[in-house]
Amino acid sequence: MEINSLELLCLDKLRQGKNLLAFSAGTDSTALFFLLMQHKISFDIAIVDYQLRQQSKQEIAYAKELAQKYHKKIYIKSAPLTPPSIEEKARKIRYDFFSSIIKKEMYDNLITAHQLNDQFEWFLMQFAKGAGVVELLGMEPCTEKEHFTIVRPLLFVSRDEIVLYLQKHKIKYFTDTSNFDQNFTRNFIRHNFSDPFIKKFAAGVKRSFHYLLEDKKLLENEIFRQKELYFARRTGSSYQDKRVLDKIFKRFGYLLSTSQKEEIFRQKEGVIASKFAFVLTEHFIIVAPYIITPIPKKIREIYRKHKIPKILRGYFFAERISPTLFDRLL
Repeated sequence: MEINSLELLCLDKLRQGKNLLAFSAGTDSTALFFLLMQHKISFDIAIVDYQLRQQSKQEIAYAKELAQKYHKKIYIKSAPLTPPSIEEKARKIRYDFFSSIIKKEMYDNLITAHQLNDQFEWFLMQFAKGAGVVELLGMEPCTEKEHFTIVRPLLFVSRDEIVLYLQKHKIKYFTDTSNFDQNFTRNFIRHNFSDPFIKKFAAGVKRSFHYLLEDKKLLENEIFRQKELYFARRTGSSYQDKRVLDKIFKRFGYLLSTSQKEEIFRQKEGVIASKFAFVLTEHFIIVAPYIITPIPKKIREIYRKHKIPKILRGYFFAERISPTLFDRLL
């Protein structure tokens, strides 16, 4: 692939919206900064200083320099971090910060610099834990959230291609030395598995992810059932999730009102029309007939261990549904 023609995804969506770029001054976000300008995409930037490295001061200074030079608004958050669970804490701080800016300043899209190697690292990390297709493919070019869309324009560009682009155009960037610490699982997988694999098989990995993402879309549009227990994966969009709810309840021959849909999303767990039990987990919408029936103590304990909501236990018991089904729906 020619360095000057790195493929950016979701450009039409970015051209139509107000955009915020998650910036770090590292390889990927710096390349994306200049590629977005090359494609005449308007955007502002946000950066977080975790104060974990002395170099972070230089990175903030570089972000300010770029913002001033290219007339971008810049949002900076200082958030000192200490062990343990640094990666988890950093991610929460980062996305809470971005979400607050988006809400206050009315941005439509959050642009992140995730690329092919990141996508493959995620795949391998989930694969190592034990995961299904939907969990394995956690990154998509566009992910709809309630108030904004996460856009990943570089998702099918490899790290090597990005570095070549930066070198070709003599663009300054910083390297985060913490990325070389293999005590972090992600870094261990990156340096020992994902990066060497992509160096040899990048073209095939790109094709595979294209095919897998298409398959994922087919899966996500499906409503699954076991007897009269229905479940469907949440889409990340409240509008789409409400459409899924409509489809499920129509299978029961019941038409939800607007107020009932709002009630479901507000309560997350409850009963509609004294007939239907509903549960909204982080990832799934679950609906079943509401049944009240005595359940032996031993069975109740099994349901508790599998975290089956009380509202669904009557139906699980009456229909002898395996409690392990719910393990995948949490």
